[in-house]
Amino acid sequence: MLYHYTDFTALDGIIRCAELRLNNILNMNDAAEMRLFMNGICNAVIDKLGLNGEYDEILELEDFFQEELEEEFHYSAYAACFSKYRDDAAQWERYGHLGQGVCIALHEELIQKMIGGAISLQEVYYQEDMHEHPLVDRFCSLINQDGSFYDKLPRLQALMNEAWVQSAAFKHPSFSSEREFRLVVSPFISNEFSIEPKYHVASERIKKYYPLELERMCGKLGMHLSDLVGEIIIGPTSPQSLPILQDYLVDSGLTVLKDRVSMSECPLRKPSL
Repeated sequence: MLYHYTDFTALDGIIRCAELRLNNILNMNDAAEMRLFMNGICNAVIDKLGLNGEYDEILELEDFFQEELEEEFHYSAYAACFSKYRDDAAQWERYGHLGQGVCIALHEELIQKMIGGAISLQEVYYQEDMHEHPLVDRFCSLINQDGSFYDKLPRLQALMNEAWVQSAAFKHPSFSSEREFRLVVSPFISNEFSIEPKYHVASERIKKYYPLELERMCGKLGMHLSDLVGEIIIGPTSPQSLPILQDYLVDSGLTVLKDRVSMSECPLRKPSL
């Protein structure tokens, strides 16, 4: 199972509307992590080429990297976050509204069958030093191939796109205990990406997101949304009534999920006033 800790508004979107919103990484707290990853990869490639005496193309590569990093928003990825941990105190506190939210369990195997193209399921990569990342060797190997820098540009661009995709699933190693997975949409890697973005207008700003139509995606595999959802856990400090949530599921046409709802057993205390 993959566990998505969230609030009841998001639960309504996933369960009743069959829509999973993937939000812009740049609007999350993890925007700094994405930038750390990209800068780290670029610097590690330059360092390795310098150590190997490959000075001729370093300046051109530095210019290429600089131009790419300045196009950050063009390469924005969108993600929904999951953990491998069920009913976990740290997850409730960080992502489940201090335990007042809800945790939705989805079958990882079924998610894997539903994705492809610009949509990927990635296990989060936890690393502070990028010098040993596999992408560094791939960049250096490409630069060391015969041919002019201009001839290598298309392959460099493709490799850079891959780096941007991977940056959406990178965090500092201090977060490694979360065992996080991310469902990622990278619109920039495919001209045939058919999902149109939507916008959420709040009082303080407008947010752009990509909606995944879960019912349609499940239907393509000959299954129902209820097949995807393994269980629903009400947060340890939530005032939500279990019977009312069960009635909500029945009235939403998802009676089969009624018996998959439970109360958290996590001994998380309610925040003091």
